[in-house]
Amino acid sequence: MIEMRNIRKIYQLGDEEVRALDGVSLRIEDHEFAAVIGPSGSGKSTMMHILGCLDVADEGEYLLDGRDISDYTDDQLAEVRNRKIGFIFQQFNLLQKLSALENVELPLIYQGVPRVERQKRAHDALELVGLGDRMNHRPNQLSGGQQQRVAIARALATKPELILADEPTGNLDSHSSAEIIGLLHRLHEQGNTIVVITHDNDIAEEAERIIRIRDGRIVSDERKGASA
Repeated sequence: MIEMRNIRKIYQLGDEEVRALDGVSLRIEDHEFAAVIGPSGSGKSTMMHILGCLDVADEGEYLLDGRDISDYTDDQLAEVRNRKIGFIFQQFNLLQKLSALENVELPLIYQGVPRVERQKRAHDALELVGLGDRMNHRPNQLSGGQQQRVAIARALATKPELILADEPTGNLDSHSSAEIIGLLHRLHEQGNTIVVITHDNDIAEEAERIIRIRDGRIVSDERKGASA
């Protein structure tokens, strides 16, 4: 599914060279549920941006479904994001003037999905996350946990091969966080590949595999019941 080979991403901050990623190699198989955990400044956000085709590495190769996309143009990367990757962000990123249904439909409009089909897919995705009775509500009429479920439905409606969740419970209370983690588990059981980016050990422990990153390098990679 995903393979990073000796990935480096370097930023120049004044006279200082910051190696956000420093020779990272990583493989994530189809249907895995993995967590990438590290403190602020560890490189986990940079890794997520490269995994999600939001940025490109300075060195190394990134293979998605066996295809090296390291040298893709911005338009090609946008196409990959649109077709293969579903994003769940800490801030929800919902449009306040649109209903839950309209927010979930939005990426399908960009995909060129016909109106009847995109409405059905958005409806089905909201039903899946338990918001069948909230489809016409706007974000300000929903709780934080419900807004995050709308964001998850939006990611699912595009039928992505990979779901990237960046601190998906960061703005939620403990009850809502537990609901979102439970939903991610159900999505994984249905065959989705899920990668969660987090600084929270409790969230990371929910995954089958925990990849720890510090100073731009992977320092440990453990699967439940085994070590890699």
